[in-house]
Amino acid sequence: MKRLPIPDDVTGEEIDKSVRQELMSLPKTLAEDVARNLVMVAKLLDDEPEQAYQYARVALRLASRVAAVREAAGFASYAVGKYSEALAEFRAARRMTGNSDLWPVMADCERGMGRPERALAMAGEPEVQKLDRAGQVEMRMVAAGARRDMGQADAAVVTLQSPELASHSIQPWTARLRYAYADALLAAGREDEAREWFAKALEADQGGTTDASDRLAELDGVEFVDALDPEQEADDALKPVAESTVEESKADEPEVEEAEVEEAEVEIEEVEADEEPKAVEPEAVESEIVEPEDAEDVEPELVEDEVRDDDAEDAAKDAAPTAEARSEDRAGLPEKDGDES
Repeated sequence: MKRLPIPDDVTGEEIDKSVRQELMSLPKTLAEDVARNLVMVAKLLDDEPEQAYQYARVALRLASRVAAVREAAGFASYAVGKYSEALAEFRAARRMTGNSDLWPVMADCERGMGRPERALAMAGEPEVQKLDRAGQVEMRMVAAGARRDMGQADAAVVTLQSPELASHSIQPWTARLRYAYADALLAAGREDEAREWFAKALEADQGGTTDASDRLAELDGVEFVDALDPEQEADDALKPVAESTVEESKADEPEVEEAEVEEAEVEIEEVEADEEPKAVEPEAVESEIVEPEDAEDVEPELVEDEVRDDDAEDAAKDAAPTAEARSEDRAGLPEKDGDES
């Protein structure tokens, strides 16, 4: 048989006194071994139910004839959703002890197996009357859950209305009862009343057994961010580094005085103004091309005589000179001593 590791500080003396008395029917070494496994079941049941289930199976193999062991195995199976297995263990424990304390959880196993009608039927059995007040409140919550499973939301609300719900005294089951009532109201579409009862459940939930605060926040539209989210922590850790880097880079940049900026802008404007081409009057261009510097001293008749003296070939060649060539030819003419009028 495979044994699971158990810490040395777990002695088995931690179990309830009534359970220890049940184990006295076993050999001492075996009783101690079973007790240590049962302690591990109790320690792990809420936070690590799968591990608790494994320790419960070991204890069950060691002492299946002990009612406390069967009950512990039933709760471990119930915690991991093995409802058929859990129901079998609870029934066995009930046969061994003859009490009805497990009746509500047995009915809830029927619900877990998809048989809410059987759970509702169990709520009307005589065994319910044998339960103490806490057991009867538990049975009422199971019956309300069965009603909801059957699509009877309003009937579930009515099922939970009881003197225990109206009581202002805080009992171990008060928070869970108020929470169940708020949840039933919400399922029935009565959101405002549901919010009120979630608040009352939170008020009574001194041990944090419900998530009433989360349900309230959900109804109010508040979204919580996990402060221990590793990805968020990594992002937050990088933010100061990034910010300091940006600040350092800004500090390294040379500061430019506002006056220097204005002076630079003025210089740019001056350069652009110098580079702009000056406008040239059309008449000035024409006079520069047509008339030489001493055009006033040249008679028109001399120009015509020079042209006639050229032969036909030269006249053909000179027929299309540039304006600049004409200007140069005219500039080379001799000045006349006097007017020939």
